[in-house]
Amino acid sequence: MAFYSKNVDWGNEQHKLKRIREKVFVCQWRIPEECEFDQDDKIAFHILIVNENNQDVATGRITPKGEIGRIAVEPQFRGPEVYQVLFNALLNIAKQHGMENVLVQCELEGVNYYKKQGFRPVGSVFMEAGIPRQQLVCSLNDFSLARVELTH
Repeated sequence: MAFYSKNVDWGNEQHKLKRIREKVFVCQWRIPEECEFDQDDKIAFHILIVNENNQDVATGRITPKGEIGRIAVEPQFRGPEVYQVLFNALLNIAKQHGMENVLVQCELEGVNYYKKQGFRPVGSVFMEAGIPRQQLVCSLNDFSLARVELTH
């Protein structure tokens, strides 16, 4: 199955983005809705992934500061193909806006995985929605899409 990315505006497409994120983060992961949606949604660059039937299957965002986040993929579409299309789109946005680095925040169990992708931890562990998390940074020059194999 083929997947395609669309750059979308929060103001116009938030209903589609929210539907996917609510299903994944609020319902599946039990993240409180007030933690899932924040002020960055209005200023971030959003991606919507659709399949060949134009069905919305995934979303993600990158803030003007280069923070990649809110990656949500419908359970039946989770696989390397979707993540590669999504990360390609997010990294293209970063390059178009002259960003040198990208950031992610992950649960502690994911730190070693992101280190293998070229990321390095920055700052201290912090709590978000009751979950211990770590911020990591990677130069766009060091990030390798070939290594992206996210499965969540």
